[in-house]
Amino acid sequence: MGDLALFTGRSFGDALRSRRLARRFGRAVYEQGALCLPVILIVGMFTGLVLGLQGYYVLNRFGSEGLLGALISLSLVREMAPVLAALMLVGQAGSALAAELGMQRNTEQIVALETMGVSSHGYLVGPRLIAALFVFPIQTALFVAIGLWGGSVSGSLLLGVEPGVYWSSVERAVGSEDVRECFLKAAIFGLLTISVCAFHGFNAHRCRSATGARAVSASTTRAVVHSSILVLAADYVITSFLV
Repeated sequence: MGDLALFTGRSFGDALRSRRLARRFGRAVYEQGALCLPVILIVGMFTGLVLGLQGYYVLNRFGSEGLLGALISLSLVREMAPVLAALMLVGQAGSALAAELGMQRNTEQIVALETMGVSSHGYLVGPRLIAALFVFPIQTALFVAIGLWGGSVSGSLLLGVEPGVYWSSVERAVGSEDVRECFLKAAIFGLLTISVCAFHGFNAHRCRSATGARAVSASTTRAVVHSSILVLAADYVITSFLV
């Protein structure tokens, strides 16, 4: 944990002093944003569809179908959207980052950067950390939007809930505190996951169980597993303070 904290702090500091920050930042936004957008939209849509079906049958037992919009919106905004969006981004952007840095370490490209006097932390890692603070909340907002639409499809088109009742319930249920918690979680998850994935890929040469390509594979696997566990653990900690 100490190595990870020092690694993250150095990456931020070196990136802010770098002259190449804008171009690397733009590439990081493309990697974490545009390339991951399809999986965010697909998973968000099916999450909303499933929540609509399950929520309707639960509320129907108590004659409270009109609260379907509140159930789906609060479930997405407070918990499911930040967590699932972060896990999807880890699976695509995080794993790709860990593998890329691992290969650059394996082929001594990182050593070459340091030899030329370029900070590898600021050039390779820092812009991606800064991008994660912006991209993860945006992706989470898109997840919420498509999830609410999926819930509307399940509730209104398939199960007969009035669209006006559904969307008015959503509007009444979600407050500014819920939105702030959603964006806070998304930004923290983005920082944690990208820093862990970058750390494992950057230090692939320190893997004791394998070398070469196997070390890159092992580092990528550890990055995804550790990031996913950290997202769930951080979600509990943040929720325990905000509830």
